[in-house]
Amino acid sequence: MWNRVWIALVVVIALVVVAKRVFADTIPAVGTVAPDFTLSSQEGNQVSLKDFRGKWVVLYFYPKDFTTGCTIEAHNFQRDQAEYAKRGIVILGVSVDTVDSHKQFCTKEGLNFKLLADADKKVSEAYGSLMVIKLSARHTFMIDPEGKIVRVYTSVDPNKHSEEVLAAFDEIHK
Repeated sequence: MWNRVWIALVVVIALVVVAKRVFADTIPAVGTVAPDFTLSSQEGNQVSLKDFRGKWVVLYFYPKDFTTGCTIEAHNFQRDQAEYAKRGIVILGVSVDTVDSHKQFCTKEGLNFKLLADADKKVSEAYGSLMVIKLSARHTFMIDPEGKIVRVYTSVDPNKHSEEVLAAFDEIHK
């Protein structure tokens, strides 16, 4: 029995290592121009990254509406919305969920920032944020007003991520 447990543990560790290498090879690097995209928001409107040129953008990818970690992360971005607005930062959330799912999630959870539906998974893939199980990985990109990536987060704790992003923005602007 212990042999099976050890084998399973080794397989899981190997998968994590491979996944991290795959993501590292495809994640846009700091200093590069963020890949542009157009996706539908929870209101059904088309939203393009280029629409936000001249503003700071926090583009965060998350696995699934209505799940515990994703709900916590969204609530924290919502809680800090006034702080983001004060700094001129726009929050955009992306997952492979549908527009209808995002609409229900925003209504149920009281979210008023944009959640974008990446149903064909192309944007998650372009940002190196598509997991093997075809959900978006919990990654965040801080994008400056010129459209360049200034910070990348690939190890995100949804409980404190919003504060972490605000602190990083403040550090950049010291």
